[in-house]
Amino acid sequence: MRVDLDTEDINLEALLRFQRASFYAQRLLTLATWLGGLALVMLLVALWVPDTVWRPLLCNCGAALLLLAAGLQSAWWVAYWRCAARHVPATAWPTWLWHRLPWDHGETELPEASQGTVDDRGAWVWLSGPSLLALLAIMGGWNVSLTGVALGQAGYLASGTTLLVAFGLLVLERSFASVAEAECPEAPGIARLARVAIVTLLLAAFGLFFSAEGNDWPARLAVLAGLLPALVALELMLRAVLSVFSPHQARLEPRLLADSVVAGLVRWHPHPLQTLQDDVQTRFGIDLRQVWAFAFMRRAVLPVLLLIVLVGWLLSGLCEIPIDGRGIYERLGKPVAVLGPGLHAGLPWPLGRVVPVENGVVHALAISLSSDRAGAQEVSEAEGPAPASANRLWDASHISEKSQLIASGQDGRQSFQVVNMDVRFVYRIALTDDAALAATYHSVDVPTLMRSTANRVLVHDFASRTLDGVMGEQRAVLAREIGNTVQADLTRLASGVEILATVIEAIHPPAGAANAYHSVQAAQITVKAMSARERGRAADQTNTAQLQASMAKDKATAAAREARAGAEAAGLRFAAEQQAYRRAGQAFLLEQYFSRLGQGLSNARAVILDHRLGGGNVPTIDLRNYAPPIDSVAPSKAGQ
Repeated sequence: MRVDLDTEDINLEALLRFQRASFYAQRLLTLATWLGGLALVMLLVALWVPDTVWRPLLCNCGAALLLLAAGLQSAWWVAYWRCAARHVPATAWPTWLWHRLPWDHGETELPEASQGTVDDRGAWVWLSGPSLLALLAIMGGWNVSLTGVALGQAGYLASGTTLLVAFGLLVLERSFASVAEAECPEAPGIARLARVAIVTLLLAAFGLFFSAEGNDWPARLAVLAGLLPALVALELMLRAVLSVFSPHQARLEPRLLADSVVAGLVRWHPHPLQTLQDDVQTRFGIDLRQVWAFAFMRRAVLPVLLLIVLVGWLLSGLCEIPIDGRGIYERLGKPVAVLGPGLHAGLPWPLGRVVPVENGVVHALAISLSSDRAGAQEVSEAEGPAPASANRLWDASHISEKSQLIASGQDGRQSFQVVNMDVRFVYRIALTDDAALAATYHSVDVPTLMRSTANRVLVHDFASRTLDGVMGEQRAVLAREIGNTVQADLTRLASGVEILATVIEAIHPPAGAANAYHSVQAAQITVKAMSARERGRAADQTNTAQLQASMAKDKATAAAREARAGAEAAGLRFAAEQQAYRRAGQAFLLEQYFSRLGQGLSNARAVILDHRLGGGNVPTIDLRNYAPPIDSVAPSKAGQ
């Protein structure tokens, strides 16, 4: 029953909770300080750890301890009010945290005028602030996609430390649970919050202890452990906010503000309905036990749960296989059929189960174990430098390549050399039912089996090859031979694997021979360039000679043609003149005479007089083709 200093005249010295208020105030403040400091340290460390299982563990454990510290702080407010009501010394906060109480070596004696009038309205701040911080911490560490990692000795040490802290909280919970309600009414609420922290720490310890490579459930458990403190933090925040709007009476004994119903469910044996009924009856005065519906639900809950469990167990016989998968149906542990995509029904678990198998999924496997890790770790920006794995030069080290011994000859003696090569296989589980059964039951780890088989084939194959033969042979032919050999071995082992392609991305000679190979390649390039240059020069000279010969031949042909045409023209002219002579006789000869004479004297200034012209007539000058010999001679005299 709460005490009201204004309406009741009661002897506070007779109440046990007021007598022990000073002791519990000091104890609660000390525990709240230490647990709050430990929680803050864990949350600060969680900011710097990588995004692995450590982050959700630290966030969840720190949030649970912070909620417990907030509950202790809320209980301290109630104990401090009782100390103020009795006017007895109580442990107070430092002045920089609570300005109303002066610093006096950790103890403060309230004046007489302030008896029973301590203002506890600031209690909701000290409850809502840590609750909000705890909720944010849980959200910051929430990552359900975490995978298991091997923690080693650090995981075991952290798991032991977590169990040790959980044991200390268990002692604290037992001590508060054993306190009588008359001595400290807030003790059961503190015990419930302590159980929340204990459960969170135990789940964290299990997650740390069983964390391993490829084991994902411990990481998921560590993340899901934050659900309980998150629900408690939400409830405490809601209580703190609602307390602001409730009527405040400074001289009325306050209740524990951090009393959580969610934390009360963490008990053995759990009675959630009874706890809810008791809480409703205590707070609202409603007795739900008198409602027949709740009585019927209490009687029918066990048969309904059993029916639900039975139906759920029967439904476990239904299995849906995706479009890109297959399934091997096992009846009583014996495989009986290979199921295709779709919905299938069978016996419920564990009488029947379906083992998933890949259906045409293509994988790429490198024979070197470090290639996948190196490719996953090396990340390059778009504008940044290329990663080291992109360097394909011979004189660079390649982490994704496998070293092989190659036979060679040196100084007339047999020897060997080391060649690095990057060989990758593209494979899948064959599409037949027998291949699906073989891949599931004959091979524990298909990539490891392929890698070991490929390494054995490569060692056996390259032991009979020389360095020059390997470097000079075509990669396609070499890859086909290696793929056929590996496929034959996998078929003989009944692995169910089908190799689709074998890719040899690079073959690099030994690092010491890289420069020699570079020199050989440079010499070959130089020889080929010189040979091409000389062939070009010879072709140029041949073409020039052919051009000159062709021009001389064409010139001679043209000259012969011109001579022949001249001869033919002369013959035709002779024939024409001979025919003209037969017809014209002496006239033709005379005309030819004058024509030749005119051609010969075409540029001379002369007058020719021939006595043979005209016979017995006076000589006549023919002026048809000649100009006057003397320009000053008159035409009359010239005619005479």
